[in-house]
Amino acid sequence: MNTVSTVVGLNVTPALPLWVLLVLGVAGLIVLIPAFLNRTPGRWWRLLLLALLLGWLSGPKLVRQHWRARPDIALLVVDHSGSETIRGRMAQIDAARAQVSREAAAIPGLELRTITVPETGSQGTQLFAAINTALGDIPPDQLAGVVALSDGEISDIPVKPGFTAPFHLLLPAKGEETDRRLRLIDAPRYGVIGSTITLRYEVEDLGPAPAGGTATVTAMRDGAVLSTSTVPAGQVQTLILPVKQEGPSVIVLKASGLDGEASPINNQQIVTINGVRDRLRVLLISGQPDPGERAWRRLLKSDPAVDLVHFTILRPPDKDDLTPLDQLALIAFPERELFEQKIANFDLIILDRFQNQGILPSAYLSNIARYVRQGGALLLEAGPEFAGAGSIAHSDLGSILPAQPVAAAQGNDASLGLPAGFGQPAVSGAGITTAQFRPALTDMGLRHPVTADLPGVDGSHTPDWGQWYRLIDTTDVQGQVLMTGPANKPLLILDHVGQGRVGLLLSDQIWLWARDHDGGGPQAELLRRVAHWLMKEPALDENRLSAVFDGDRLHIDQRQLQANAPPAVTITNPDGQTSQRTMTAAGPGHAVLDVPAYAPGLWTVSDGTRTAYAASDMADPPEWADLRATATKAGGIVAATRGSAHFLGAGGTPGLRLVEAGNTEGGQEWIGLRRNHAHVTTGIALTPLLPGWAALPLLILVLLVAWRREGR
Repeated sequence: MNTVSTVVGLNVTPALPLWVLLVLGVAGLIVLIPAFLNRTPGRWWRLLLLALLLGWLSGPKLVRQHWRARPDIALLVVDHSGSETIRGRMAQIDAARAQVSREAAAIPGLELRTITVPETGSQGTQLFAAINTALGDIPPDQLAGVVALSDGEISDIPVKPGFTAPFHLLLPAKGEETDRRLRLIDAPRYGVIGSTITLRYEVEDLGPAPAGGTATVTAMRDGAVLSTSTVPAGQVQTLILPVKQEGPSVIVLKASGLDGEASPINNQQIVTINGVRDRLRVLLISGQPDPGERAWRRLLKSDPAVDLVHFTILRPPDKDDLTPLDQLALIAFPERELFEQKIANFDLIILDRFQNQGILPSAYLSNIARYVRQGGALLLEAGPEFAGAGSIAHSDLGSILPAQPVAAAQGNDASLGLPAGFGQPAVSGAGITTAQFRPALTDMGLRHPVTADLPGVDGSHTPDWGQWYRLIDTTDVQGQVLMTGPANKPLLILDHVGQGRVGLLLSDQIWLWARDHDGGGPQAELLRRVAHWLMKEPALDENRLSAVFDGDRLHIDQRQLQANAPPAVTITNPDGQTSQRTMTAAGPGHAVLDVPAYAPGLWTVSDGTRTAYAASDMADPPEWADLRATATKAGGIVAATRGSAHFLGAGGTPGLRLVEAGNTEGGQEWIGLRRNHAHVTTGIALTPLLPGWAALPLLILVLLVAWRREGR
């Protein structure tokens, strides 16, 4: 900018004190009074002489200011939040940005500064926060206006703007838009298996949409349609769903589209419901007191989610020692109640060294077998009694067991927790093997989630665990052998029976680990995993495919018992587009895959056999709640600052004009930016009006004229 000079005022610097000038002036007027009374010629010249003299002595100076004009600054705000990615809005915004920049560059004295409003997490579009930050570097007297390229969905609109310059809103649309959204009012994150959950939602039609509309709402769980109903817009609806399975289930509510709506993205809501058991009801029957019984009881009682019912058989029914009945037990063994009336209420039945001594009628043992086939869970910890004549394998329970004892035990001391041959070389015979051995994992055990990641495994078949000393020999083995003892004899077997599951631990010495014998082992973790696998915990399924989100990453996890290469999975994003990716081996029978997944909605992963669902929440829910392009929300700011709103799709990008304040609203094809006339002073100059070299000749001239007039 060129420097401009202008006169801004008059200044006086008297040569004499003001009171002296005042005295001189009064004295001079007194002297002139007779001349004016007598109409003396030259009286006016005398008065002029007095005035010139006093003016000269007062030292009048002309004040001249030198200043340089400052540019007017316009702020261009470009909205890059998530809602600008739909319907080609970003292309319109970029084109408008380029045109505004070109026009601003062609206007003399106008400077354009551009800022971008990014995605802000979960706070919506923080447009005015970005404006206020940028205004910190712009003097208020230079701000010509704010031009915002946005859809008008602004989350931080203030009651009063922090500036007086015009606010112009340029919207990437043809006009006010409509939008339908499905709003989830109430949705629990957890549900108790066997009960129901209640979802409350509302379908809203926003914008200039006709009132009284209806929408078809479809409810799906893990890709399966649960219900379809037609609901009125604007009314809260209730949906009751049963909780049938443990673990996460993805519930999708999707409303039909509205003609002409901005986007169908917010027509659906996704919520993940985790099915949990109210309390795990476990029935523990101990055949006789032994050290393992205490380990079982301590483990189950330490879990606050477990309701434990425990009975110990102190003696067989045929033993008669004349002990009074009231001294044998606190209560009578409620066999009918447990094994007939309430057997279905238990999530798991554990038989610890239990033998068929006629304590339970065969009908009740048949009930246990039926309970398992219908979806129940049974865990049998076998001791020497399993190899004897009273083995429950010889009862109706034998039909569901994954292995049968080789023969009846003979010649073994089964009265103690350790066999008679404790610490001696292996002795095999009569259906029981007594030897020092460390439990080992089979190939299947290294792949099965129950045992694969136990502490100390590290991919080894023979982890450095403490030794055991007794194992029950079996035959007719079926199911999944996870652990073995001496000579690769089965030690831990899991099996599916009908709709239920059975576990068989062929040694009664896991309690040695609990006492840290020979270094101990993962007793509590192993038993916990076995129990939860039997109760069908999804995370322990041996063949499963799962997908979960961590931020904007989709984590896929697959377990399989077959020793196959890592599989290829098909990933379907919320838009229906599919892609195939090969998973990476993470261990025996274990493969993982981590992929970026930015789009919100329901993602589906399939390995050809199983399908997993994962729900990705929107990164900024307020941003996607209302997807209309609308000028109504920022209308108060536009009016208060004498700005304007223009739809880019209707009339194109309006031109820019630098105008005087009061005419900034603009017109159909242009918007006005305020001319501020801001400047900065660079210097001040004082110029004497009566310099000495001019004042003295002028005084002499006036004096001579006055004398000559009086001389006539």
